[in-house]
Amino acid sequence: MFIILLVILAVLQAIVIIWLLSVYTQKAEMDSDHTSSLPKAVGDFYNETTDKFLEVYGEIIQAFRTNKVEDYLDYTIANAELKDGQTILDAGCGVGGPASYFASKLNAMVEGITISSTQAEKSTAVIESKELKGSVEITVGDYHYIDQIYGESRFDRVVFLESFGHSNDQTLLLEKAYKVLKPGGMLYIKDLFKREAPTAEDTQKIDKIVAEINKAYCYNVPDFYEVMRSIRRLNFILLFAKTPEVKVGEFEHLTISNNFQELFDIAKIITWDDYVFPIDFYEIKVMKPPFDMNEQKHLYFLNRPEAVVDLPEIKA
Repeated sequence: MFIILLVILAVLQAIVIIWLLSVYTQKAEMDSDHTSSLPKAVGDFYNETTDKFLEVYGEIIQAFRTNKVEDYLDYTIANAELKDGQTILDAGCGVGGPASYFASKLNAMVEGITISSTQAEKSTAVIESKELKGSVEITVGDYHYIDQIYGESRFDRVVFLESFGHSNDQTLLLEKAYKVLKPGGMLYIKDLFKREAPTAEDTQKIDKIVAEINKAYCYNVPDFYEVMRSIRRLNFILLFAKTPEVKVGEFEHLTISNNFQELFDIAKIITWDDYVFPIDFYEIKVMKPPFDMNEQKHLYFLNRPEAVVDLPEIKA
């Protein structure tokens, strides 16, 4: 009897292990499918919906914006420290609205990359409509390969303006941004990040809404903490991470985004009852060290490194 019981328990244990392995394998396959297919899905999404976005958003396809969207682009120029003479990459550039605006304000070379052939085609008219001081070039491609497309140490600035979340591998994307930046160059991200909630009930609601956003917009709403960990592992120098500083009276309050959802039934909010706002908007600016981290591991820079001149020798 005892032996039979042991056999039964062993069989049950084996069944449980097989079931757990099956669940894990299915999840891994789902994650793998999502990871491998997301860039193509993003391109397909914008090829199909760009006209809808243009109808509602205009050429600046960004949710967090001021009533006069040019004011926010001027704010971006100031906060990302975009300047004359720079070479700038707008990664996930849409139809070239921000890129051409930056070139109209600055005597700078602005490169833009989009995975949507439709957006690239429409960017021609957007760029031609501007009187440019600098120049703009739009490329069709996957921004996970910018080091191969543009070469390493190419850019003074790399900006992701509500495009970072379209990445299925955000750690890899940060690594590629690091590679294409010149030493002392800066990376600027403005995007939505998954909000932390004070209660388990609100967390569940946020998880559900974020999943709907990801599905509707081919997005991968970033986790702020994971992004910061990747930034630190890469030895980027953190300059700031903050909520965009826009006056309440000038903030557009996401009305355009709500109108877009209502008009085209994309991620439409059915009811506001018990709705929990699911995301935070943050802007992050970091610098690629202008020195060789491998040679100067004994040094740690809390302040902007260009202020450090002729470091004193350390005597034994």
